[in-house]
Amino acid sequence: MAHHGKTRLTYVIVSPPELVAEGDRIFRSHAEWMESTHHRDGEKALLTYDVSKSPELSNPFDPGSEPTGNTCFILNEIYESDAGVSDHFQQATDSWSDFPALGEWLGKCKVSGAPVAKIFNSLW
Repeated sequence: MAHHGKTRLTYVIVSPPELVAEGDRIFRSHAEWMESTHHRDGEKALLTYDVSKSPELSNPFDPGSEPTGNTCFILNEIYESDAGVSDHFQQATDSWSDFPALGEWLGKCKVSGAPVAKIFNSLW
């Protein structure tokens, strides 16, 4: 399904080896919380939710390059509109018990991303 015009939230979190287990734990908690709280239809609907994980590579454009020893966690969420992202952050502060742990973990990792990005190309 194409998502042209929808809103994407994406973060890439690069975790040192000693914090990978905490990232795994946080994202297990996150998935459970997301499934139990997020809208499935309307302007706040969560359309897709994915978390992936891979070794950080010394050259991110060369899949055969040496790993650095760190791990990349990639979070992608697509919402019907910006209202879904606003609702997501409000719910996180109000009801996700691991939200403080997420903040603490992120403070020890390298993080980049965009919380509200309009999708302008989308296929299938």
